[in-house]
Amino acid sequence: MGIILAIILFSVIVIFHELGHFTLAKINGIQVDEFSLGLGPTLFGKEFHGTKFSLKLLPFGGACMMGEDDTDNTSEGSFNSKSVWARMSVIVAGPVFNFIMALIFSVILVAWVGYDQPVVSQVSPGYSAQEQGIQAGDRIVEMNGKTIHLWREISLYNQMHQGESVDVVYERDGERVEVTLEPKMDEKLGYYLFGISSDGKNTKAGPIKALQYGVYEVKYWIDYTMSSLRMLVTGKVGIKQMSGPVGIVNYVGETYTEASTYGTDVVVKSLMNIAILLSANLGVMNLLPLPALDGGRLAFLIVEAVRRKRIPPEKEGMVHFAGMILLLLLMVVVMYNDISNLL
Repeated sequence: MGIILAIILFSVIVIFHELGHFTLAKINGIQVDEFSLGLGPTLFGKEFHGTKFSLKLLPFGGACMMGEDDTDNTSEGSFNSKSVWARMSVIVAGPVFNFIMALIFSVILVAWVGYDQPVVSQVSPGYSAQEQGIQAGDRIVEMNGKTIHLWREISLYNQMHQGESVDVVYERDGERVEVTLEPKMDEKLGYYLFGISSDGKNTKAGPIKALQYGVYEVKYWIDYTMSSLRMLVTGKVGIKQMSGPVGIVNYVGETYTEASTYGTDVVVKSLMNIAILLSANLGVMNLLPLPALDGGRLAFLIVEAVRRKRIPPEKEGMVHFAGMILLLLLMVVVMYNDISNLL
């Protein structure tokens, strides 16, 4: 069941991503040759208004084929015949649609289950928070200049900055107080703590709050992805800790198994949370200025806009091809790690 649910999640997220490219291509009068879900040989395809809509054999990935790698920049409706700004809008639309999808799911989820306010429910004795006068009921509003909206942002900050002191602004009775917290190692957990905790209860949200905190929810997952990338680049985590499709399928399966014991509504909520994470993650990853990704194509278009001259297509194509090879190698390594972790 986990495999089926994972395929459905991947499919919905990929369709929405490619729908972004497709929508902006149509708005800009660009011919879309094929819109496909999946990879490999075509199982089913039907042409509609000049575009072939296809279902491929392998249920991962998808494509919106606009001929962006063609050298033709004269024929009407070709990708490269359009202005650099029109092409930029088409490329960036995929990741943007992923953020929109994450926002839609987030608003629904917040309206359904509420949001986790950054309000302290308990202060542990012997830790910095108690020494600095923080009390139950105080609201954490800033950490090192970063505005805090959700309790999970506090947990994420501590996770990504283990052992580091932090300037905290908390609010009590309408007044704000700034203190510096020094983390202390919990020998039993093997983890640095500030000595504050939440009761884990969510606050109900009306329509306006659901929209507001839906935005904060998406922002949290974007920050989570960016923080994870920084840890990877700085060597705080290794490639062995990365997870790919196999790991995600396993995670979805475990989540389903655990959530199903509590009822269908818990399963739906859990899967929506995973969908928000994956969609926001895909949006961020695709905007990275790496060859073969949307961000890589966008980088070439930005250079073109600055120099007012297109980079030779054959050179750009070689860069994207090399990037694709490297990405495929990385996928093989990540898949090997996922399979090794399952054994």
